[in-house]
Amino acid sequence: MKTQLPATRVLAKALVLVLASGAPTTAQEGIKLQPPTERIKEVAAIEPSTVASLKPGTILFTDHREMPSNPESGLTPYLEWRKLRPAEQAALAPYPAYAEPDYTTTLNGVSKQRHETLKVYVAQGRFVVARPAESIDLTAFANLGFVSRMDPVIKHKTLNPADVTPTKDPAAAFARRPDRAWCEGAAACIESRYDLEGKLPLGVKLANKLEDGASKKVAEFVSFQSELRTLSAPEAASLAALTKIDTSVSGGLEQTIFWVNQILRFGKFLAVFQPMPNDAGKTVVTTYMALAIKADVLDRKQEYARVPVLKNLLPAQVLMGNSSFNTGTSISAGLPTYARNRMIAFADALAKN
Repeated sequence: MKTQLPATRVLAKALVLVLASGAPTTAQEGIKLQPPTERIKEVAAIEPSTVASLKPGTILFTDHREMPSNPESGLTPYLEWRKLRPAEQAALAPYPAYAEPDYTTTLNGVSKQRHETLKVYVAQGRFVVARPAESIDLTAFANLGFVSRMDPVIKHKTLNPADVTPTKDPAAAFARRPDRAWCEGAAACIESRYDLEGKLPLGVKLANKLEDGASKKVAEFVSFQSELRTLSAPEAASLAALTKIDTSVSGGLEQTIFWVNQILRFGKFLAVFQPMPNDAGKTVVTTYMALAIKADVLDRKQEYARVPVLKNLLPAQVLMGNSSFNTGTSISAGLPTYARNRMIAFADALAKN
């Protein structure tokens, strides 16, 4: 009679086979799948002085990764972000007064107050559109169809504002806005789901098996809720202080992720439109992507590091695109690749519209 292998050993053997297969096995190989890198010009900082020489088709990009060899380089504690770059925090947090959440958790009938610490990844891009700012109709991009085209592997559907989790679920009340309900007056209210790609689902299965006693398992997908809004010139006027471009803001577009099932707490994509200085026939578009990661997710590195086959599943490495588990061009490729590709897709859409 054959002895049945424990599930953890079966999953580990399967994972080793996948790692040894012909699928991409390094973060760099995964990054090769994204659009041509010549579209992106990496810079240490995006300065207003470079606008005059910026040609249509080129995207300046920075994500403040001073030490790429450090798995968490590019991640900033939320409280430090608020002190170091207050204008950026005010524009890219879910709302300007947003604070790290405090809420109550209940386990085995015992309630406990919890404070959640966050770290943020922020990317900034800038490109030029070869037509006047007033000719760009932002409402053409403020809809479900446009969001779906930005990253086809993420599936989206319309969400009834009454079914927004922070509004509907008392346990999620800490994620509500203090001034209005999420999706109130928004151009679109969206429910999204992204199924992890490549080797990540198998890695997640093994990680969950190794932590059978854990109260909450890691899901093989990321689901999130967001609102999409256009910003009129008066609403977006203050963003000129953020972009540092010396022309009036003509408008803005923002997608705010206010509820996520795991790993992240919030996210925002923001695009700011301004006439190009000394050339009103062109538009400067400054884009931002901010994603807030739960610090306790990053703290799981010791749990994974003790298992040889999971050493490359360290959360910080996976999230920052430095793991052999990274693949594709979306979230599974890591946040830096995801941010670059989202900005490229947005620039292409503006150029074609």
